[in-house]
Amino acid sequence: MTAYFFNDTAALTGRTLRHVTRSMDTIITTAITPVAMMLMFVYVFGGAIDTGSVSYVNYMLPGILLMTIASGISYTAYRLFTDVKSGIFERFQSMPIARSGVLWAHVVTSLVANLIALVLVVGVAVLMGFRSGAGVSAWLAVTGILLLFTLALTWLAVIPGLSASSVEGAGAFAYPLIFLPFVSSAFVPTKTMPGPVRWFAEHQPVTSIVNTIRNLFAQQPVGDDIWTALAWCVGILVVAYIFAMAAYRRKIA
Repeated sequence: MTAYFFNDTAALTGRTLRHVTRSMDTIITTAITPVAMMLMFVYVFGGAIDTGSVSYVNYMLPGILLMTIASGISYTAYRLFTDVKSGIFERFQSMPIARSGVLWAHVVTSLVANLIALVLVVGVAVLMGFRSGAGVSAWLAVTGILLLFTLALTWLAVIPGLSASSVEGAGAFAYPLIFLPFVSSAFVPTKTMPGPVRWFAEHQPVTSIVNTIRNLFAQQPVGDDIWTALAWCVGILVVAYIFAMAAYRRKIA
């Protein structure tokens, strides 16, 4: 049974990946907004923000990477919504394939597409002056956290992808996620924020993830932030997966 699941998922993933590679503009579009934000903040606002001895592009890159992921998963919801409305799900249900393989194909495609977009953003950041002395293990840790965050948000995207009534509704859920980094430590230190805003910024998931990635890049101790970041990612993943599978079962019932 396991072998059938992996074989079916691989075949279905190939199908969704072909859709992405034939329309690379979706990946480029995913990266455009974060890159534009990075250019604006670094070259327009960067000089007015005190980040100590850390260059501003180094300081803000972790938040930009999370914005890239949030932007990218809206396309996951869109692709899934398109499949649902086209009737391809009903066709798959009549075939002897693993039912959950259809969802996992979209999830794996999301991971691949977002990884490409992240590489593009990091490449632009390097051209803008981003530098890191982090070793291989630190880069692997950063990659792992970003992939886990992508996986969590992708399963979150599955829910509107299955249940939205319009294509606009399928992608609209990502907008709050894109702007969540603005109320975190992504662009300015939280100590500069007024009381209630500072409390929210310090206790929402983006801040702990940003702080962890930033410290890994800077070869600084990550402290408890890494455990908080992992707890947020795993918690969102588990809850989103449960609700996504419930939505899927209702859809195919």
